[in-house]
Amino acid sequence: QVQLVESGGGLVQPGGSLRLSCAASGITFRLYAMNWYRQAPGKQRDLVAGVTSAGNSNYANSVKGRFTISRDNAKNTVYLQMNTLKPEDTAVYYCNAQSYLNGYWGQGTQVTVSS
Repeated sequence: QVQLVESGGGLVQPGGSLRLSCAASGITFRLYAMNWYRQAPGKQRDLVAGVTSAGNSNYANSVKGRFTISRDNAKNTVYLQMNTLKPEDTAVYYCNAQSYLNGYWGQGTQVTVSS
């Protein structure tokens, strides 16, 4: 049974930081590309950042320079360090594990940026 469990969301003031974690089980983690998506109310789910199985990362333009994705294959965990948060970063953040054959999603964690 595959599980992706996100944690680390919450309420933060503009300019603040949060670190999201996604712990995976039931998959050979090191073989999967790991991604973070987000979905704001009334909007589509968009890719925020991804890291390939080889460790190459990519980012949405809106978060470049502020967010950093990383993975720890020994812990089967992917992280998203979010700095200089803005109100427009408010969304539910979802972890995604993707291979050529399969894709899996976590349940999401709410991030709210507000004063």
